[in-house]
Amino acid sequence: MTPFRLEPLGPDHDRAAFHCGEEALDRYFQTQVTQDTRRRAARCFVAVETDTGRITGFYTLSAAGLSLEDLPPDALKHLPRYPMCPAVRIGRLAVDHRFRKRGIGEALLGDAAARFAESDVAAPLLLVDAKNEQVATFYQRYGFRPMPGAPRTLFLTYATARKTLLQHRGSE
Repeated sequence: MTPFRLEPLGPDHDRAAFHCGEEALDRYFQTQVTQDTRRRAARCFVAVETDTGRITGFYTLSAAGLSLEDLPPDALKHLPRYPMCPAVRIGRLAVDHRFRKRGIGEALLGDAAARFAESDVAAPLLLVDAKNEQVATFYQRYGFRPMPGAPRTLFLTYATARKTLLQHRGSE
């Protein structure tokens, strides 16, 4: 496994060399992510190869909300009864094609879950929009559940994030 560290995206990171193979994700990371960060629309975190300083992967987090009506009834049990439920959204998560199959995607997801669970700003749900079924299956392995009527929009409760993702993170 490639030794890497996880950190917030900074001005010294070389984004131009990153290529995950998904044109929209590459373009976003290379040209737009710093604008979203400056505007406080999203925060970006990167996995950086320790020896070379190359970015091996990234993800973004942003604030979100959803109507309680969008959730399955069994998920409502421990949620506040507000018209809109606060949430955190993983907007994008990608691994450079040269670093696939090394656990980096899982580490990025674990770091996102930890930031969600440990944030000073409370939100009971973590959301993600999967671009295809393969990506949806990846998230479902970690306890994410599809939204009724929108199977590629997945959610994870705070309790499940602590149990599933943070537990795994501690065992690495």
